[in-house]
Amino acid sequence: MSTRDAPVDHAQTQAAATVPVPPSKGRGRTRPPAATWISWIALALMTTSSVASLRPSPTMAVYGLAAVFLYVVPAIVFLLPTSLVSAELASGWPGGVYNWVALGISKPMGFLAVWCQFAMTIFYYPSLLGYVASTLAYVFDPSLAGSGLWTASVIVIAYWSGVWISSRGTKGVAGLASGGLIIGTLVPGALLVVLGMVFLGQGHPSAAPMSASHLLPAWAGLASLVLIVNNFLSYSGMEMNAVHVSSLRKPAKEFPRAMFLAMGLVLVIFILPALAISWVIPADQLSLTAGVMQAFDAVFANFDIQWLTPVIGIMLVMASLGGMLTWLAGPSKGLLLISRQEGYLPPVLQRLNKNGVQQNLLVAQGVITTLIALLYAFIPDVSSAYWIFSVITTQVYLIMYLLMFIAAVRLRRTHPDHPRGYRAPMLVALCGIGFCASLAALLVGFVPPSQFGSGSPWTYLVIVAGGALGLGLLVPFLFYKLRKPSWRQPTHQEGSAS
Repeated sequence: MSTRDAPVDHAQTQAAATVPVPPSKGRGRTRPPAATWISWIALALMTTSSVASLRPSPTMAVYGLAAVFLYVVPAIVFLLPTSLVSAELASGWPGGVYNWVALGISKPMGFLAVWCQFAMTIFYYPSLLGYVASTLAYVFDPSLAGSGLWTASVIVIAYWSGVWISSRGTKGVAGLASGGLIIGTLVPGALLVVLGMVFLGQGHPSAAPMSASHLLPAWAGLASLVLIVNNFLSYSGMEMNAVHVSSLRKPAKEFPRAMFLAMGLVLVIFILPALAISWVIPADQLSLTAGVMQAFDAVFANFDIQWLTPVIGIMLVMASLGGMLTWLAGPSKGLLLISRQEGYLPPVLQRLNKNGVQQNLLVAQGVITTLIALLYAFIPDVSSAYWIFSVITTQVYLIMYLLMFIAAVRLRRTHPDHPRGYRAPMLVALCGIGFCASLAALLVGFVPPSQFGSGSPWTYLVIVAGGALGLGLLVPFLFYKLRKPSWRQPTHQEGSAS
């Protein structure tokens, strides 16, 4: 999720998720009207805006120059396979990940996939808003950045404010998130990199070694590479952008170009700010939530313009909150549409308010999010809490990707003649690489990172395993087993108020 702050609305990808229809014969694709075609450069920029963010930069800045390696490897083994595979699925089967997995594997697995797409947001909000709380602290009092009580309070207030806004059916939320790419990512990121380079040019030594011998992370056992898991979430969401493949004039040639350009732009946005932070802030002093603001504060202090620190903080907060509002309505709407069609959730969670918003589902999600947020007040190290929630978010989302790769291989074998606007090259190999990378990242996520060696590894394992497996597997299993025929809601009632 980068934990990206301006994602494509998930509801659009799930809106057509009805009972899967048998594939038709023949090769070909439905061409959109000429007015709806988009250029591959436009698609690359759309993809970049939905993936790139400054939020994960402090996490990788801990590794200094090795951040380059830790970003490039997941891009090759995860971002590229995910992009190309999801493009083939999106160009052949509308309805998003539910239809892909339901057709390729089974309906229960389709429900599990769309559930994981929704459930990851329960832990995504505490990690995203934890970053917002630490950033906002620099607007008022930087010492608040390490306060668990402050962080928990901001998370609870911001989340429920978002629920209130979303429940009113407010328009234009997506525009706020899209503007966040410029306001909260490109401008602050470019400023940080430029000032960081000037900082080095003035003769200040880099806080992290920048020699070629530090391109690879130091090996201190498996725990030394655990932070790479967070990068899989940074690159996730490509299955949403793939729905635009059919709007390209020549998808077979243009989509790979768009993905390679987007990958290059995303790498630049991820890597350069992370390096800039590592130039200014020593790794042992870096906060995983407030690291971006730490770097800005230190650089601005060097140039005697610290008055800009609160301004940058507000820009970053506005961008993140806009992204949260986009995420808030999307995944829950997708789950709602599937559940009303197939009866996967009890009727109380399927009800809509007078504005046609799934308010009950948002409130139920909010109760869990609030309980998770309160953990910030009881975990002494805010950075540790932030990391734990980020890992759980990644674990749950990776379950969906494992199912997607399996479904893609099965659909290629069982429906080879189904019309596809784009056919991924070496699909089986791409799925194999993506599946193995996702599985490895999922398993490695259960190992405590070396940066948090002072805590109990068993406590870490219980929290991560309980969160990921309980929310990602046990809860949807119970919903599926306890479902009743009466839980299905007629389509014509979807616009009614509760």
